[in-house]
Amino acid sequence: MTVKHEALQTALGYRFSNAWLLQQALTHRSHSTPHNERLEFLGDGVLNCIIAAELYTRFAALDEGELSRLRANLVREERLHQLATELALGDELRLGEGELKSGGFRRPSILADALEALIGAVFVDGGFEAARAVVLKRYRTQLDTLDVKGVDKDPKTRLQEWLQSRKYALPLYSVIATRGAAHDQRFEVECFVREADLRTVGTGTSRRLAEQEAARSAYERLRE
Repeated sequence: MTVKHEALQTALGYRFSNAWLLQQALTHRSHSTPHNERLEFLGDGVLNCIIAAELYTRFAALDEGELSRLRANLVREERLHQLATELALGDELRLGEGELKSGGFRRPSILADALEALIGAVFVDGGFEAARAVVLKRYRTQLDTLDVKGVDKDPKTRLQEWLQSRKYALPLYSVIATRGAAHDQRFEVECFVREADLRTVGTGTSRRLAEQEAARSAYERLRE
């Protein structure tokens, strides 16, 4: 089989021995079977293990609760979406016609799931150390700049305090989309920081959660 997705494999720093695994990791259930949901399940567990071990090694003074909060901060959907976007993963996905038309290649949940599936595929293809190398390469900046003291603060509070310390105006939040049935809605909210001309988008099952994700993304972008 001809090896595809050369740019993606180069960005990952890993080359698949079994190219079918890579293809499966990039196949959404709307496209065909086998799709990536089983690999996503596996990748979620592998990712959590790798991040937990890295935090345990790096932060010897933190207790279990603090380590858990740091891990949750690093493996949440918004963070995975960011990393998947940096890999241009949306350009590599195999989506059904409906998902393509609705912009599934940009949807945070689909991109986050695909990244976990990719991690699972690396684990199956090359073992734990290969998966660990891929994860730590992608997370290097996030781990090196992790705000240990600020992890317990609400993202909107952190952003507000950062802006106020520089005498900037408070951010503006606005709902830009609402999707799904009434019992299963997802909100997309934009956060606009005027002085930085910065707009970020967060998604969540409520407006409040979507605002928090948008604020979290804005705070991280401003601190880059």
